[in-house]
Amino acid sequence: MSFETLNLNPRIQRAIKDEGYTEPTPIQAQAIPCVLEGRDLLAAAQTGTGKTAAFTLPMLEKLGGTEGGGRRHVRALVLTPTRELAAQVHQSVRTYGKYLKLKSAEIYGGVSIGPQTRALRNGVDILVATPGRLLDHLNQGHVDLGRVEVLVLDEADRMLDMGFIHDIKKIIATLPASRQNLLFSATFSAEIKRLSGSILNDPALIKVAADNTTAERIRQTVHPVDKAKKADLLAHLIGTNDWQQVLVFTRTKHGADKLSKRLAREGLASTSIHGNKTQAARMKALKAFKDGRVRVLVATDVAARGIDIDKLGQVVNFDLPEVAEDYVHRIGRTGRAGNAGEAFSLVCVDERHLLHRIEKMTNSRIEKVMVDGFHPDPSIKPEPVKKRGGGQRRGSFGGRKPQGSAAGSGQRNGEFRRRAR
Repeated sequence: MSFETLNLNPRIQRAIKDEGYTEPTPIQAQAIPCVLEGRDLLAAAQTGTGKTAAFTLPMLEKLGGTEGGGRRHVRALVLTPTRELAAQVHQSVRTYGKYLKLKSAEIYGGVSIGPQTRALRNGVDILVATPGRLLDHLNQGHVDLGRVEVLVLDEADRMLDMGFIHDIKKIIATLPASRQNLLFSATFSAEIKRLSGSILNDPALIKVAADNTTAERIRQTVHPVDKAKKADLLAHLIGTNDWQQVLVFTRTKHGADKLSKRLAREGLASTSIHGNKTQAARMKALKAFKDGRVRVLVATDVAARGIDIDKLGQVVNFDLPEVAEDYVHRIGRTGRAGNAGEAFSLVCVDERHLLHRIEKMTNSRIEKVMVDGFHPDPSIKPEPVKKRGGGQRRGSFGGRKPQGSAAGSGQRNGEFRRRAR
């Protein structure tokens, strides 16, 4: 199938050709016709499959036929979990809609609210936003969502993990009942099915991979190692294999900064991004990484959402994630756009139970490879893994009591809820 067979607006076709694309990816080939038919959609697509264009292109097609004329109002709303992903989606809207007379805006926290307010008051057709900052604008009367025609929830599973379900419900309550709804998720968890049942109307169901599986083009390896030797092993792997562009995940913000500084002392150009850094600092660090001026980017899960580098060769889990589904999101940063990728996990004795969860979720056994000079000491006993946010585990859909929480209020990890606004 070619993009021409999808009968998109010639101006959209022209923008696609400008980017050098001729054939849609599987998720695009299946999703675009469904969206153009006006159906609601529930799609399971891992990162790197082209899912952003799978909703951006048909959304532009639907809106592009009735451009301009009178004061603009929000006709399409895209909700994303993080600022980086919002910026990525908005860039896709601008790229493929550059020959259309549609106006768009991106709304997220961490930056001045003034320019966003002016953009909204001037009128936009397409709004890409994180839930927290959008609620701020709604509460202050800066935006009217009463005429939205298309609602997109991108990476809905991540938004649930980050505790945005209540914000999402408040936003949806301001939308017209008659609208098209598109929900994209990397996994089809019970929470996602519950959410989709409350929002979607007789949706088309699309899967481009089995539930909770990781991309086949990504080679996955576990290196068992003592916790105290992880940084040395990481520096050894980067130097020995001559990796030039490596994305490394840590569990905490402090850990990201500490590791970045340690690698820099080893002569490896490194920087970090996490929720405590300003948006400008995060974008600067990401640009330095993309441009090749920084060899290693150390990130927390929330800060890494939206990182889109087609030929990123290696992803390293310096710490395994507490939530198994995060592993799928993390390693999906590599192996994008049809390229091969490698994912390495440095696993100490404390994290063996986390590795077991990941293998159970993905229904696979990850190859374990010992590295000479870094064999773990069998006499070391496991200790509890320190959880983020002072010991609270993130809550899930439905407001169940988070593990480790005495309050049982259903509140999520504060870093996620506040920083991603």
